[in-house]
This record gives sequence, structure tokens and C-alpha cells, in this order.
Amino acid sequence: MYAVIEASGKQFRVSPGELVRLDTIDAEPGTELELGKVLMIGGDAGIKTGADAAGYKVTGTVTKHGRGVKIIVFKFKRKKQYKRTQGHRQNFTEVKVNAIA
Repeated sequence: MYAVIEASGKQFRVSPGELVRLDTIDAEPGTELELGKVLMIGGDAGIKTGADAAGYKVTGTVTKHGRGVKIIVFKFKRKKQYKRTQGHRQNFTEVKVNAIA
């Protein structure tokens, strides 16, 4: 069974036992919480969307907080002696999906 949820303005396909990296959530590691709005449910019985999927809830446990890999933002204009380098690391919260009920 799997579900498509909307959390932090993004959509994620999750299934029980899976680790998902969401944008930072203000919760301590070990806290159980409900993950976003359920948009779709899929499994052996078929696919449910809209009002049929609205009754489902996806719960998970916060495992850790961290920062992603560093990306380099490089701006350059040729022949103008213009170069700017900036780095960025996105914060995340890792959540283990417990159940889809």
C-alpha cells in the first residue's frame, strides 16, 4: 500500500516503513505526528483519490534533523569580470512512515 501526501508544499509518495525527508518540522526526534494531507491511496484494492482518500491518515515518527548536501550557486558574465559564488545547504527533517490508516 502507498499514499501520495502533500507536506511542506510538495508531494511525496510514501509507504509504511519508508524514510522521507521533509522540510524542517518543529518536532523533537521520537515524536509521532500526522504527515500532511492525503491526496491519493493505492494498493491491491485499486486507487482512491479525492473524497475517497480524504478519510485516510498517514502517521510517522521523526527520526532526525539535518542538512542536505551543499550546492554551489555560480553567477558569471563573460567579458565583464563578474563572478559570484554562493553555497546553500537545505535543512530537513527525516520521518519514518509508520502507518497508512
